[in-house]
Amino acid sequence: MSISPPSGPQQPEGAPGQHPQGRYPTPQPQGPYAPAPFPRNPYGLRPPPRFNGLAIASLVLGLLWFVPVVGLVLGIVALGQIRRRGEQGRGMAIGGIVMSAVSLVTWVLLAAFLAVFWDELDEVSVTDGTGVHALADGDCFDSPGGLVGWATEADRVPCEGEHDGEVFGTVRLPDGPYPGDDSLFGTADERCYGLEDSYAMDGWALPADVDVYHLTPSRDSWDYGDRVITCVFGNRDENGTLTGSLRRDGTTLDADQVIYLKSTHVINAALDRAPESEFVEDDLPGHREWAREVSEALAVQSGMLRDHAWPAAAEQPVTDLVGVLGKAGDTWAKAAGADDVDTFYEHYDKGWELIDPEQSVPAREALDLATTPPTFDEDDGEDDGEGGTGGGGADEDRIEV
Repeated sequence: MSISPPSGPQQPEGAPGQHPQGRYPTPQPQGPYAPAPFPRNPYGLRPPPRFNGLAIASLVLGLLWFVPVVGLVLGIVALGQIRRRGEQGRGMAIGGIVMSAVSLVTWVLLAAFLAVFWDELDEVSVTDGTGVHALADGDCFDSPGGLVGWATEADRVPCEGEHDGEVFGTVRLPDGPYPGDDSLFGTADERCYGLEDSYAMDGWALPADVDVYHLTPSRDSWDYGDRVITCVFGNRDENGTLTGSLRRDGTTLDADQVIYLKSTHVINAALDRAPESEFVEDDLPGHREWAREVSEALAVQSGMLRDHAWPAAAEQPVTDLVGVLGKAGDTWAKAAGADDVDTFYEHYDKGWELIDPEQSVPAREALDLATTPPTFDEDDGEDDGEGGTGGGGADEDRIEV
């Protein structure tokens, strides 16, 4: 028995619309020429979530340690965004927060350490925040620890009232290894006394109880760049004070007073260069050379006084003084040419009489300068040897005319 095929046209194997052997159907055109759209994401896959940018930034800043606060804030904000948006980077955000917190704590501890250590950097620190190396000429101050030994504090105060010290000069030291306490004290003694005459030009105006002190760097402050020796006037008595400024220079004196005082510094410098041997017979050549220097200094002083135009009230007293200085210079010149000790002493004694300080009192009075000659103690003050500050004697073996 034969079975007739079904009526209607037959489609060949593999024709459109069929899917033999498990093939997928081919999309049919939707319209005369438009192909059917290919189905989007046929497998149901989603793109991976992106990394949060703030989390990355937080981690980078936490590793750099430069701005820990910013890294900490960015990390916290990033965690919130990651939860809301489903982004990646939670581990980065947490790492940034941890690293930023550690760096922030480190910066705080470092700042606290430096603040404590800075207070101990200077031997004398002014309570308004200025170290003693920044004190300027003319500054008066009080030091609770005094000027002898280790001074730890200082307060600037007006010079008109009582005060412990008055700065009259500073010395800047060169860089290099710490020179040691003995070397620093020796340098301070030499350099501070050299600056004294520039600040207190009229030695007669210095009170008898005034001494010279110096504030020097410690070994610790030296390591942190302290290279300043501060020269200070203070009272000989460690428990005493000063009152009023001791400054006598071009800022407080007139031109006539300055010229006169500069002339006295010439002879004072020569007298300070006396030979170390006390007796002439022990070093006659040295004393003769010194007498020659004194004679030349007297000639220079006479010339300075003679060449200046003095006020009418001072003209005659200064002229009289110039005449005395001329005779004194001739006498010291004779001592310089002495062939034996006895002849030297003869002219030497007369030379001292001619430069007696009383000879200059009339000229000083006419110029409104101090008229009471200073009295000098034979013994200079000694350094206390405890470091930090030291006192030397303000009194020097000198005479002024």
